[in-house]
Formats: sequence, structure tokens, C-alpha cells
Amino acid sequence: MERALLLTVRFDFQKTHRDIDEAQRELRELALTAGADVVCEEVCRRPETTPDLYIGEGKVKQLVDLVASEEINVVIFNNDLSGTQHKNLEKALQVKVIDRTQLILDIFARRARSPEGKAQVELAQLEYRLPRLSGKGTELSRLGGGIGTRGPGEQKLEEDRRRIRDRIKKLKDDLKALAMRRKALRNRRDEISLPTIVFVGYTSAGKSTLFNALTQSGQPVSAGLFTTLDPLARSLPLPNHQKVVFSDTVGFIRDLPHRLIEAFKATLEEVVQADLLVHVLDISSPYVNEHYASVCQVLDELGAQDKKTVLALNKIDLLKDEGRVARFQTQYPGAVAISALHKRNLDELVGHIENSLQGYSLEIKMKLPLARMDLVDLIYSHGHVRDINYGQDGVCITALLPAIVAEKLKEYEV
Repeated sequence: MERALLLTVRFDFQKTHRDIDEAQRELRELALTAGADVVCEEVCRRPETTPDLYIGEGKVKQLVDLVASEEINVVIFNNDLSGTQHKNLEKALQVKVIDRTQLILDIFARRARSPEGKAQVELAQLEYRLPRLSGKGTELSRLGGGIGTRGPGEQKLEEDRRRIRDRIKKLKDDLKALAMRRKALRNRRDEISLPTIVFVGYTSAGKSTLFNALTQSGQPVSAGLFTTLDPLARSLPLPNHQKVVFSDTVGFIRDLPHRLIEAFKATLEEVVQADLLVHVLDISSPYVNEHYASVCQVLDELGAQDKKTVLALNKIDLLKDEGRVARFQTQYPGAVAISALHKRNLDELVGHIENSLQGYSLEIKMKLPLARMDLVDLIYSHGHVRDINYGQDGVCITALLPAIVAEKLKEYEV
């Protein structure tokens, strides 16, 4: 286990003390999730960044002493570093230096299970790494020392760049093919118009626990961040017999790096295509308002900010201030207070989901020819049969059906 020093830079014009506390807490959770042993945490106050080291030379000297005295293996910045800053800091500190985006990518790499998830993570990692190869040609060229060693170093650098570009192209092609396959599956699902309900929320808000509680799935759940990376979907009927598809997605986080949103756009298409979002919010967190705002910001970047949404205030079992729920429900009317872990108030949440999906299914009475038993099979497959009678001149059926299926059977309506 690597001994880590965590560094959060506070800019005078940018951060409040509360923002810094939350940023530090979140970086600590990210580091622990990545398997680091957090030895010490530092806050550096700056008016602005420096182009060569991000922080000032004085702070770098302090870190050099701290790294030596605490036997630190890795310094983790709670900010994004340029290639030059990264290289200079590693040279000065003589230990591995990583930034926030690298840390999140490392966690994503650990969590990815599906071929698509692994490809998306690798693509994001390579696109992050490519510009950071800049400037290393000189370093490589001096390995042998003296005249005649410059060429091989630069050649090696160019070979590395070319391999990364080739790999990026292949990954993009592979992801494009996977996206087309998923689109075909979605089109097939749209043919029967099953409403899609997608869980969104800040990482560790309890989305996977709620998904398991409602669908009886075995989605992995842990206290770490980004437990769910690959989306998971389950089809099941609601209590009113309307069939729907529930889908769980990757958790969001404050200032989610743009390259991650781009890399996971294919996965996050589920959010954009959803008929209804269930925004799961950890109401017990002292940063609940910040988490709510961060999720809304990512939804805005995805173009899903106007989606019909049910707000689930999760983890009420952990609340010490019970008045917080009432205050939040006043601020956001219709929010449902639940405990996914203890399955409290889930019936109320499902009721809100049913109400939000009114119009997606229709009850229709039909009389089908005896020769069209295939339509009877269609109704049983995609709807809920309330009443059926077989007669000599046809089959009389009353059923709750997806609107698009009901439209196809309109000629048989009585």
C-alpha cells in the first residue's frame, strides 16, 4: 500500500472554507478507494497557479521535507496538473505525483468489468496521457549522455505517441461499434415502448442499494466511490402492472472531469434517453446541497436537465436532524424520503414513479380474430391482461398495454 500525501490548493478568489473541507474529504475518500494509505493532508493557499509547479517554490520545499520525514510514496493533488507541472513536481519531490483526474481514472480502471467499460476507461487514460508525453524527448535523449544520443530519445518518444494514437483510434472504433449495437437494442426496446427509469446521483448516494431493493438484483454495493461503472438494466412490472426498465448508472462527482464525461458519453446515453430520472440524494450528508448542485450540473452538460425527475432523499436512517427532510421537501416539493438499505417508504417512491409515467400505458378493450393468436401472445408478452374471453367469433381482451402497442392494435378496439 502506497503512503500518500494529499494536497488541496485553495485559491483566494475561488474557494470558501466549506468548499475546501468538502474537497479535502472527497479527495481522502478517492485516495482510500484507490487503495492508498493516507499519511497526511495539506492545504496550500494561493492567489493563482504558477506555470511551472502549480504551487510556489516555498511550498514545494516544505513538501520535499515532509515526503522525506513521512516516507511518502505518492503525492496526490486535488487539482489537475499540466504536463510540465507534473514533470517538474516529480523531479523536485522525487516521488510519484498524480492529480485528481488520474486518481479518478485509476478507480474507474479498477471498477470496469464489461468490455465497453474497460475500453472507455482506457480511452480516457490514453487521451489524458498523450499530451503529457510532450517534453520527455529531451529527457530520453540524454539517457546516454553526450553527442549522438538525441535522436534515439526523440525517436522513442515519437514511437510512443504513434502507438498511443493508434490505440486511441482503435478504441474509438470499437466503442462506435458497441454504441451501434446498443442503439439497435434500444430501438428494439422502443418498439414496445417500455418506459425507461434511470437512477442518477452523486457517487455513494445509494443508487445501487435502491436499484437492488426495487429489482431484487445483486448489483455490487460498497462504501467506496464509483462502485457502479458499467450500467445495469432490469425489466419488471410496477404494482399497477405497467412494465418498465430500471437502469443504474455511474455516480457523479463534483467537477467531474470533462474528458470522463466525453469518454463515458456512450454509457451516459441511458440518462439522455430515459423517460424518467430518479435522482438519489444522500440526505444525511452535510454537503447535500452541493451534491444536488453537482448532479444537476452534470445533467446540464449531458443535455438532460429538463428530464422528468423524481427526487429520492435517501439514508433517512442516518439522519440526526430530522427537520432536514421537511426543509428539503419544502424546497423541492414532491421529494420522497426513503431508506434504500432498510426498504423504508419504497412504496411511496414507487407511487411517485407510477404517477410520473401516466400516459405511457393505456387500458384497451379489443376483439381479436381467432386466426390472430399471435396478437394474444404479443399482449401477454408486453402488457397485463385484465380480462380475456374466448368465443366462437373471436377473443375479447381487456389489457394494459404500452401506448405504442395499443396503437398497433387500435383497429381491433371495441
